[in-house]
Amino acid sequence: MMVILSYAAWYFLYPSIEASKVFAFGWITQTWAVNMGLMVSIAGGLYWYFYMRKGQGKTLKFDARDPATNSRSFNFKDQVHDNMFWSLISGVTVWTAFQVFIVWGMANGYFPTLTFTDNPVWYLALFILMPMWSAFHFYWIHRLLHVPFMYKRFHALHHRNVNIGPWSGMSMHPVEHILYFSTVLVHAVVATHPVHLIYHLIFQGPGAAMSHTGYEDLLIKDRRKLALGTFYHTLHHRFFECNYGNQEMPMDRWFGTFHDGTEERMHEIRERKNSMHN
Repeated sequence: MMVILSYAAWYFLYPSIEASKVFAFGWITQTWAVNMGLMVSIAGGLYWYFYMRKGQGKTLKFDARDPATNSRSFNFKDQVHDNMFWSLISGVTVWTAFQVFIVWGMANGYFPTLTFTDNPVWYLALFILMPMWSAFHFYWIHRLLHVPFMYKRFHALHHRNVNIGPWSGMSMHPVEHILYFSTVLVHAVVATHPVHLIYHLIFQGPGAAMSHTGYEDLLIKDRRKLALGTFYHTLHHRFFECNYGNQEMPMDRWFGTFHDGTEERMHEIRERKNSMHN
């Protein structure tokens, strides 16, 4: 789905590579508007279906509670409004800045590019490798954000969301957005096509809305049709010091931060948290 969306966006929505050679208000604004539209459509659509229309009630929902309202933990005292503000005002802006920079570099020959005819095997392999690179990058950035200095100043904003929803995925402090989207700087050194860049950014942006939906799967006629959130990352929002990565790479298993929800792992996590605060 993300690959198809990436091709459609590149060929029908985003400005051409030729138009991107010089920084100009027109094509930069167009890029921002497309990104805003993608985020509102995907995160907003998921929120409308699961939380407003209540399309499948509480079935396959990780936390039975609704998003918080009248809570001082959030700006505007409302979890959804808080999450939308940070996702759209900061998140889409930082996303667009990275995209504009990389596309401009590709257009001017500063960054290496690739077409299908150049190397069809590598071109196709990149659609598999990009999520793996993203998972590797995310794990280490995420570990950095949990260092007390970084956590208190920046990452705590994202962790207001113990009970996650579609708008929670991109709800971050601007500094975290910069670190989070810096994963796409790999396109400055590895030969890729603009479609790979868009795919990478959709995976990071709207993809985060999908993985934070709060539901495990989309049900259609009582059948699981689309994988959404994961118990894996939901546990991170609940217990904090575990599951820093995602399931594209087994980083948490390799570095001892994996939590599968069992009592044994819960005891290990508590011991780690206690040692950090002693």
